[in-house]
Amino acid sequence: MEFDFLSPLQNEFLEVVYKLDPQQLGSKIVFHTKDHFPDLNKVTIAIVGVLDNRGHSMAASVDLTAVRQELYTMFPGNWDASIADLGDIAAGNSIDDSYFALKKIVAHLIKNRIIPIVIGGSQDLTYGLYRAYDELEQMVNLVAIDSKFDFGKENENVSAGSYLTKIIIDEPNNLFNYCNIGYQTYYNSQEEIDLIEKLFFDAYRLGEISNNLALAEPVFRDADIVSLDLNAIKSADSGNFSSFAPNGFNGKEICSLARYAGISDKVSSFGIFNHDSSAQEAPLIAQIIWYFIEGFHYRSNEYPFGSRENYIKYIVPSEDETLVFFKSDKTDRWWIEIPFISNVNNKLKRNTLLPCSYDEYLGACNQELPERWWKAQRKNTV
Repeated sequence: MEFDFLSPLQNEFLEVVYKLDPQQLGSKIVFHTKDHFPDLNKVTIAIVGVLDNRGHSMAASVDLTAVRQELYTMFPGNWDASIADLGDIAAGNSIDDSYFALKKIVAHLIKNRIIPIVIGGSQDLTYGLYRAYDELEQMVNLVAIDSKFDFGKENENVSAGSYLTKIIIDEPNNLFNYCNIGYQTYYNSQEEIDLIEKLFFDAYRLGEISNNLALAEPVFRDADIVSLDLNAIKSADSGNFSSFAPNGFNGKEICSLARYAGISDKVSSFGIFNHDSSAQEAPLIAQIIWYFIEGFHYRSNEYPFGSRENYIKYIVPSEDETLVFFKSDKTDRWWIEIPFISNVNNKLKRNTLLPCSYDEYLGACNQELPERWWKAQRKNTV
């Protein structure tokens, strides 16, 4: 069974958790112990650790004890979701073994409508998350919160800094869109930046998002996988000084982004990677997880799960195109329609509405085509 790959939580850790106040989060979590595995029929969110850091240039053993202690001593919001901690995936004999174990576990969880929160290890474990969607017969949208694009050479061994190339090249290729949030230009070659454009992917610079965090909300609304590189957070806020980052998102910003990811009706897996296993970094990781779960409890089950009947339709004519927008009368969020191309793979049908912002609607009224709409349109025709 898939869950044979998971190791239970240690008794020493559980003894600490069992002494927590009944109001603290740890008293409301179901744990994978030596004698008990959670009943997944009663679980909505599952926390999974992956103790493999071989893809990182500063590889070291992964210890998630401090993260769990910080998280479980917090107090939950007004939550009703059942949360389970399924323990850890130990490092396999090879990195491919770790990818395989993560793939099987995450695929099982997603099929059973359980959202996995994966805490790693090196960020190349995102590849295991991506491969979990192979059996779901759908195209996948990946959003990475990262200061780098993580491209590598075609024959290069996969690592935290090159996993994206493996995702793009390997078959079956189910990647419809990749979006980077928070890249820092001086960490990425012009060739890589040009490649993002050539592939019709999306990328937002750190300063662009920091100046207006709301830009990221429609991006998360269209994501299936969200992968967070903790090195995208500046070290002064993260506490990670082993790989020092003078610039990056601050603690408040990264928690806001995690909440946007959680509130997205479409995000079905969330990964937090490149943890340096220091106790200093643990509090912020715990708060990121807390905000993701908080966001999850404010999901509104709109598109693609709801009906368009509850939307106000706006038609915006332009010189070359007639753009069709939809506004939810429930949340005031916006979508733009991508005309369906008959000869396109059926797996793309669910992308016929693209989340957008009110500002993009206003821009369209001034004859400015939304860039993300244009890129999605191009991908639908190639």
